This record gives sequence, structure tokens and C-alpha cells, in this order.
Amino acid sequence: MNESFNYNPIIAKRFRGFLPVIVDVETAGFNDKTDALLEIAAVTLNMNDSGHLSLAETIHCHVEPFQGANLDPKALAFNGIDPDHPFRNAVKEHQALKEIFAPIRNAVKMTTCNRAVLVGHNAFFDLAFINAAVERTRIKRNPFHPFSTFDTVSLSALAYGQTVLAKAAVKAGLNWNESEAHSAIYDAEQTARLFCIIMNANKIDLE
Repeated sequence: MNESFNYNPIIAKRFRGFLPVIVDVETAGFNDKTDALLEIAAVTLNMNDSGHLSLAETIHCHVEPFQGANLDPKALAFNGIDPDHPFRNAVKEHQALKEIFAPIRNAVKMTTCNRAVLVGHNAFFDLAFINAAVERTRIKRNPFHPFSTFDTVSLSALAYGQTVLAKAAVKAGLNWNESEAHSAIYDAEQTARLFCIIMNANKIDLE
């Protein structure tokens, strides 16, 4: 948790007291109740006095599959994750959520926001896996709104006529490295950059 990061509370005015936090999860399948959550990355945002959004902090954890979790070989082949790799330094779900949630709660507090809202590319998927892990671990003080999200699929369709993250990112002027894609950190940071570009092109009066 970076207590010294200088968050600007003006961001609370932009999103009705919500703090957007970009999240990407990597999983061992599509079913949030049965398939393992393997990796989480979250990116907080900051805003300057002119209303310009930028990336702030990136938080990341590799996650141990929960007991009895399904590991779909096709999903593992797609994201390239070996759940048993000794250098993953994975932690149990409860610890992973604590490590991810603590700096987000700090950012919410420093920006005077009411709570975080998850931003994602197909955000319902990421939020479903986060909520399922919260339910399994019974962790308290989840900073995220339980169902509201900002989805960059819809925003990208509106801004660029694209719904695929890689294509939308390129349309927005970002570089895209396919060899790094499907890493939670890379996808979360690219989604965060895409979100900032779209929001910065559509500033509103914060007074």
C-alpha cells in the first residue's frame, strides 16, 4: 500500500463518488463458481486539476487454485499459466484479495470516494470471479461495488467501433504486444490506458 501516493480527490466529482479501478483476472475456465482464479491485476487511476486521468498504481498477485477448483486445459493453454510452476509465488485466495484490496481501499479513502467501481474489458467476467472469491474466502471490506461496472467493450464500441481489446487499443493509438497479452498486468494496464484515453476525450465540467 502506497500511503505516499498523491491522489487528487477531484476524481470523486467525475464519477459520482466512485473510484474507477481497472481489473483483469486470469482463470482456469469461464465458470466463476467452479474454475480456479489464477491471477489478479488492478490499476488505480489519478486525476489532475484539469480533469485528465492517468494510471496511478498497479497491484498484482498470482493465486493458488482453491481446493477442488477445476483447471480447464484449454484455458491454461490460452493464458499460458502453469498453476504448479514453482516461480509463480502464488498465494491463497484470501491473502491475494487482502493484498489487492488494501491499496484500493487506501485510494478510495485518499480520493474521498465512496467505493471503487470495477473497470474491465468484459467487466462482468472479472467482477464475477472477484465476487466468487470473496464469497469463498468470506473476506470482509470488499472495496468494489457488488454489481456496477464500467465496461471498456461498450466504451470502445462507441469511441472506435471496436470491441476486441487489442483492436480497440490500436485504434486508440496504443502499441499492442501479442506476446505479452493474456498476462493480467499487461491486459489491466492496457485496458486502463484505453479507458483513460476515452474518458480524457470526453471531459465534463467538474464544477
